[in-house]
Amino acid sequence: MPRQGESMPALRSALATICLILSLTPAQAQQGFAAYGSVTYPLNANVFEVVGNSGRGYTLFWCGAAQYARRVLGAPWKTRIVIARGLGRSEATGQRSAVQYTLTPEAIGVTPVRSSFPNAYDLGDSKTVTEANGFCRELIVPWWAL
Repeated sequence: MPRQGESMPALRSALATICLILSLTPAQAQQGFAAYGSVTYPLNANVFEVVGNSGRGYTLFWCGAAQYARRVLGAPWKTRIVIARGLGRSEATGQRSAVQYTLTPEAIGVTPVRSSFPNAYDLGDSKTVTEANGFCRELIVPWWAL
């Protein structure tokens, strides 16, 4: 039995994810790739956008980017994911919190940098698919915590 207040963050997080999914139009929901509480949309041939609740922190965006790169784009684990635009309003859905990424920074004129701060949303900040995927562990909510 969880102590008083222990399950509230998990419950709030689950409810925020449900609200995000329900707020999408049917067309948007069909186009997006959902993983760990985020939804990712391709914006063009070079850029994809991870939409989520910024209250979950940088882990949500990096995890979503890794899942999309690996599962949808088939990127190898050592591929660099690069921020093409930092935290801002979603172009795909209009939601307030989204980060845009690319696997081909040279195609859009972005120079990749390797930030030592995991929560940076700076243009060019990059991580490998493996590094970004590591943040998914922090988003897993055990069933008993709900």
